[in-house]
Order: sequence, then structure tokens, then C-alpha cells
Amino acid sequence: MIPVNQPLLEGNEKKYLAECIDTGWISSEGPFVTRFEEQMAAAVGRRHGIAVCNGTAALEAAVAALDLQPGDEVVMPAFAIISCAMAVVRCGCVPVLVDSDPVNWNVDTGKLREKLEQEIGKNGNRRIKAIMAVHIYGLPTDMDPILEMADRYGLAIIEDAAEMHGQSYKGRPCGSFGALSTFSFYPNKHITTGEGGMLLTDDDALAERCRSLRNLCFQGGRRFVHEELGYNFRMSNLQAAVGVAQLERLEAFVARKRRMGRRYTEGLAGVEGLELMPERTSYAENIYWVYGVVLKDEVPFDAAAAMSRLAERGIGSRPFFWPMHEQPVFRRMGLFKNQTFPVSERLARRGFYLPSGLALSAEQADEVTEAVKRLMKDEGVAK
Repeated sequence: MIPVNQPLLEGNEKKYLAECIDTGWISSEGPFVTRFEEQMAAAVGRRHGIAVCNGTAALEAAVAALDLQPGDEVVMPAFAIISCAMAVVRCGCVPVLVDSDPVNWNVDTGKLREKLEQEIGKNGNRRIKAIMAVHIYGLPTDMDPILEMADRYGLAIIEDAAEMHGQSYKGRPCGSFGALSTFSFYPNKHITTGEGGMLLTDDDALAERCRSLRNLCFQGGRRFVHEELGYNFRMSNLQAAVGVAQLERLEAFVARKRRMGRRYTEGLAGVEGLELMPERTSYAENIYWVYGVVLKDEVPFDAAAAMSRLAERGIGSRPFFWPMHEQPVFRRMGLFKNQTFPVSERLARRGFYLPSGLALSAEQADEVTEAVKRLMKDEGVAK
């Protein structure tokens, strides 16, 4: 089986981990945590980095740090990982959904503009307090319209750059936009710490607030007397050591991913029944966090069937995100009643991604390509 993901750990990971063990610094108090925070912030052009235990924790801390009130609303894409909406719901706030662009799979900024003009401009809805801009799969969200709308309506921006290590928007690093940005370091990301995440900001007060929230809101003078409830979201020195080693190779990782993407695109070009990821937009070149494909509507089977048949051929794959308005847990909460987002629904049912890890070899990518071609031919879709 060719796995859907396998990380590359061929740099200084062992060396730095050994240093943690030799010195005894394995907890969140170790020096690699600060080093990783500073280097990640510098790579993105931010003043502050706050390392946490995973990307979901980063999102939860970001929403909490904005001090939103129960019932406040955060606008976000319907097509995203559940962590995005979950962070909002757990703070007592309400996610407001917008459908996706059918080509680049990020939020449709035209529909976002319509939503804000309707809700705020016409209805005077002042419960909307923030926009969560989520970059999807390899191409960033078009940020200029989002920045303009946020400025017009006085909204904070949380930028979820979990999948965008080394990506840029019009030459500016992803993760450098908005009040707060977040990253994930899960093993399938361009940089991994096994599990891990980070918040980035230029705001001194927000940075201090995030540091407090991740550390149980301990107080300096009376450590075990708490004025509010925080979280234990700390990253260990062991995790950060791996992150420092990974960050040293980010440029090479990005180049490797783009070679992988181009190889898949060249191999799958012209295959009937498939929609491929765009190589670029007017504002960015694809970074191929994963290599996704979407089955065209005339294909007589869905993504689940395609993945099952690829597995029989020894090829690992994963489904696309399931849209927020169709998540059973949110439906039971009474959220998103009678809402529909056709593009998100189509992507969820007809989209999946191929083996895309950094350790994927050119030979494996070619084997995957041939398996996809055979699948489409055997099913009578392609000649």
C-alpha cells in the first residue's frame, strides 16, 4: 500500500531530540519551544509566535483571545475541517457559513461579500464580529477582498494557515494576515512536530493573552489562584525540537511538494472524468499540501467508491472535508437548519486526495497516476 502520507525526518530531528534528553529539558519549559516560536514567527514575518499542542488548540485559543461574547458570530467557509467551527461553538459563539469557489475550493469571496452586505449593511447585524479565513489544500484564500471587508465592517480576522507552511499570497507569507493566524504541525503538514500548533500575531496584548490561555491562566504573583479558566495547550520541548529541525528544511520541502504536484498534473492531464487542482491563481502558485481531484458529475460513482477501488489496487487516499452544515453533531445542536451550500456538498462527495506526503517518491507518484488512469478506464469513464 502506498500511504496517503509519510513525513520526512532526515534532518537534525534526532540530534535535537538527543539534546533534549541529554539536558533533561523535555517539558514545555525547554529552550526549543522559544526557539521554534521565534523562528516560525520570523519565517512568517510576525512579531510573536505562541506554540501549542495542536492546530485545533491554536484555533480555540485564537477565538478565546478575541474575547467574543456568547451569541457573537464568526463568518467562515462551509467547506473546512470541523476544528474551525468547533472552536467558535465551544466559545459560545455562532459560525456563519459561506460556500466555496468551485475552482480553487477556498471561500467564495463574492458570496462572502454578499453575506456581509446583507447581514451587516442591510440588516444591521452587529453580532458578526470576525471572519475566519481558511486556506484550503494548496492555494490560499484571496485575502485582499477579505481584508477590505474586515476593515469596512470593523471585523477581526483569524487566518487559519494550518496547511500553508511556506506558501505566500501576492508575495506575502500566509500566516501574516489578520489579528491572529494559526498553524498545525500534524504529520501530514509541510512541517511536523508529530502533534503541535502555533498562533502568530503582531499584537503584544493578544500574544500575552494567548500565552496565558495556553497555560491555565496562571498568575505571576499567585500561581495557583485563578481569575479565569484557561487551557493546558502547551507544546513540549521534544515536539519543538522536531519543529526546529523541520523548519530548517522548509524551502526544500516546498520545492519537493511542488515537483510532486506538477508530476501528478502532467500524468493526469486529459484523463476524462477528473477535475485537477489548479497549478496557480493570479495571486499564488499551488503548494500542494495534498493533491486533490474531483470526479466530474458524469462519473457514475462517488469519491467513496473511487477510494475503495484504489485501495484494492494498493493506493491510499483520503476524502475531502465534510461541510459544516451537514455535520451530525452540529445538526443535533440545531445549527445550520435548512441551509445548503452546493459547491461544498459537491466537493465533499466527489473530491478526494491522493498520496501526497513528503516522503512520496517519483516512482510511487507514477504508480498512483497509473492506478487512477486504470480505475477510470476500467469503469468506462476514460478510453
